[in-house]
Amino acid sequence: MTFEEQITHNKRASLLLIFIFVLLVTFLGFLFGYAISGTPEGGFFGIIAASFLAIIFSTIVFWAGKDMIMGVSGAHKVDRRFNAQLSNIVEEMAIAGGTPVPEIYVIEDSAPNAFATGRNPQRSAIAVTTGLLDKLNRDELTGVIGHEMSHIRNYDIRYMLLIGILVGVVALMCDFVLRYSWRGGFALGRGRGRGAGSLQLVLLLLALVLAILAPLFAIILQFAVSRRREYLADAASVELTRNPEGLARALEKIANDREPLEAANRATQHLYIINPIKGLRQYERSSIFDTHPPIRERVRRLRSM
Repeated sequence: MTFEEQITHNKRASLLLIFIFVLLVTFLGFLFGYAISGTPEGGFFGIIAASFLAIIFSTIVFWAGKDMIMGVSGAHKVDRRFNAQLSNIVEEMAIAGGTPVPEIYVIEDSAPNAFATGRNPQRSAIAVTTGLLDKLNRDELTGVIGHEMSHIRNYDIRYMLLIGILVGVVALMCDFVLRYSWRGGFALGRGRGRGAGSLQLVLLLLALVLAILAPLFAIILQFAVSRRREYLADAASVELTRNPEGLARALEKIANDREPLEAANRATQHLYIINPIKGLRQYERSSIFDTHPPIRERVRRLRSM
């Protein structure tokens, strides 16, 4: 598979995953609304409430998401005087990708890693650790920056912000339903006839089960989307650099480095080029709870291009 074909394949798979995510939020809104009110009209109100919640979250994250993420990660903005080589590489990759030059942030940490964020290419930023600058040569650093520039160029940065919002909405909805049910707030028996009451009971039980399982399912979907995006960014980085070996060697160096990234947490781990939480790193094997594909598979795909 060429990198153009891999990009097309991963885009289709990612769109399918986010479509499933939106359906999940809509279904949960209807089910929880119906279970709480006991009427179909309440179910449609639940859809409206879930959509309104998603819109509010989207607005906040859309305008302030980049600054929030940089603040949580302990990153500070720098200019080309900090590191001329880094600035040159970022500018080269921006020109190659036909995008504006993103802001550059640095995390003072000896563990090598990097990520990109923002709402669009015009309001984007790349963050790298000092460990990445110290431990990679120019070709390897170019591969990493090309990967992060691809996230910006392909609007992955906005994509992942939206996925994070959907995960948050699902978690809030399920938490509300569990608290409501604990207080005995569900409207059972308000329907007309025995059949309606039985339907409400079934929906209540289904709502409670989903309130427990849906957040887990949402997180699994988030990680699945993140894994697809990483494969896509690897392939797109090759398109920019024409040097798959540089990124392959960089991934191996970052994965084999034993120093933990102190500023990383579970809320931001999926943004980095490699999962920065050492206990969760997977070099060879993969599971549905991984935020990133196995490094061995990513390197294999790069070297097959």
